[in-house]
Amino acid sequence: MNVWIAIGLTAAGCYLAKYAGLLVSAGVLERPLVRRMATLLPVALLAALTAQQTFGVGQQLVLDARAAGLAAAALALVLRAPFLVVVGAAVVVTAGVRALG
Repeated sequence: MNVWIAIGLTAAGCYLAKYAGLLVSAGVLERPLVRRMATLLPVALLAALTAQQTFGVGQQLVLDARAAGLAAAALALVLRAPFLVVVGAAVVVTAGVRALG
């Protein structure tokens, strides 16, 4: 039952956050600081999520095959590879490191 209460509260919170966004005036959204934050915030959140999923297990920091896959993906991005090549490189390197270790 507690899970359903949490799901309901989360859904209500998401709805209220979206509704609050509709109530913000257009003048606030046109400010340079707000525009810049709206541009940079998703990138920062995605980077934090990637780092947590790559280097965290429980409450410990680890350096395993996932880090090698992330490094391969970063290298592919630096070389301006297409997205599917980036993902494929990460998968292949991660699987290779796991197979060797």
